[in-house]
Amino acid sequence: MEEIGPVTRKRRATSHEIGVTLKLVNGRSTVVESAIGHGDSRTFVTKQNVTGLASTASKEKKKRRNVPSDQLSCHRLQESLLSSSSGYSNYRGVLNWCVVMLVLSNARLFLENLLKYGILVDPIQVVALFVKDPYNMPAVCLVIVSNVFVLVAFYTERRLSVGCFSEHFGLLVHSINLSVILCFPVAVVLMVKSVTPVGGAVALGVYTILFLKLYSYKDVNKWCREMCYAKARSLSRSISCPSVSWSEGRGVGSQVTYPGNLTCRDLYYFVFAPTLCYELNFPRSPKIRKSFLLRRLCEMLFFTQLLVGLTQQWMVPIIQSSMKPLEDMDLSRMVEHLLRLAVPNHLLWLIFFYTFFHSAMNFVAELLQFGDREFYRDWWNSETVPYFWQNWNIPVHKWCLRHFYKPMLKRGVSKWAGQSAVFLASAFFHEYLVSVPLKMLRPWAFLGMMAQLPLAWFVACFLRGNYGNAAVWISLIIGQPFAVLMYVHDYYVLQHREESAGVGPD
Repeated sequence: MEEIGPVTRKRRATSHEIGVTLKLVNGRSTVVESAIGHGDSRTFVTKQNVTGLASTASKEKKKRRNVPSDQLSCHRLQESLLSSSSGYSNYRGVLNWCVVMLVLSNARLFLENLLKYGILVDPIQVVALFVKDPYNMPAVCLVIVSNVFVLVAFYTERRLSVGCFSEHFGLLVHSINLSVILCFPVAVVLMVKSVTPVGGAVALGVYTILFLKLYSYKDVNKWCREMCYAKARSLSRSISCPSVSWSEGRGVGSQVTYPGNLTCRDLYYFVFAPTLCYELNFPRSPKIRKSFLLRRLCEMLFFTQLLVGLTQQWMVPIIQSSMKPLEDMDLSRMVEHLLRLAVPNHLLWLIFFYTFFHSAMNFVAELLQFGDREFYRDWWNSETVPYFWQNWNIPVHKWCLRHFYKPMLKRGVSKWAGQSAVFLASAFFHEYLVSVPLKMLRPWAFLGMMAQLPLAWFVACFLRGNYGNAAVWISLIIGQPFAVLMYVHDYYVLQHREESAGVGPD
């Protein structure tokens, strides 16, 4: 039988040959136990071999030192740390340096802004953006009236569940209800002069969300009826629609099956839940965490105040100073003001993203014990444009995929046409939420969204990896302030013309 040992006289065994991993931890060498095979046998190296292996390595090192070429050598085969082939990935110091430089540069801009304009933050002015008269709040009344459309959808589904309405008549009622949801607030905002742009935008945002929710509510209940009818035909008896199996994390309680879900409580839970896709049984968290709820509430209050302050102190002066170059069509100064606006605009967009998609939506989800908290994914790592739009707003992405994109594919529409249709619908709603509150029809938001299609093609064909990610970031940083300047300029020109027309000779 072959003798096993750390070192033999016939052949010196090295750590590489034996398979022992030597690690330097706090200045000491440790050995990780491993196994190697010799034919049909297997040798195990344990901690008892450490002394022999260390002595063997030291002897080999001493022998190499005695060779003249090794004594004069100070180089070995290796790559530079900044080369991608080096395998080095610890750039924490570089990240810290970027953060420090960002803080210092913005501190300089902050001081420069204070010295030039003084303190511009005015909370009273913010309230005036929502309401002109505290006794006349049409935007709030508009939101309250939205309950009528919720009740119409609920009544229609109840009638359909008992067979009082046919499927064609129910579809007609739902179509009229959904169409009025989009058109009614537009008419109110355009006709009622006391509606402010911010109040109108909030009201239209509520109606847009309600439109998407009630559309999903209609579709899911229709799918449940179809499943019920299919099982009734196959089993020759009436069976309620089965729902998804009860999985872990859904909480304690019985499963709701169709038509048991058709209650006001169920519908209004869905209306307030942070999702756009309806289900009969939502995943539920076991309890409300008060500490988590308090943290999200504090974040909402703090970041909302920060958004208001930065907008008044930083954004407004830059936008006001940009009007003159836009009127004169001074290209160089327009580009300079665009770049000046890009940084604060992008910073405010990032703060808004965190405030709404993390703090506010988690606050509502915790309050309602809504279990699915995936409101966004790692969009900041996007190397393509479609990846960004699929991951920065998960509720909208799920709705588009479930109720718009997949039904189009089932009807034989190609993937490219389906994606283009999704971008077209998104462009419509972006323009809907901007042009109507400002009471002027301008195509900037629509064109900005449709420009994502050629940009997506260009990035996919010519850019990869970090270059693609940089292209996505550039489109976000530059594209948004450009649209903001266009809308502000047009709104300023429109208001100036109205004021000029209103002031005439006595």
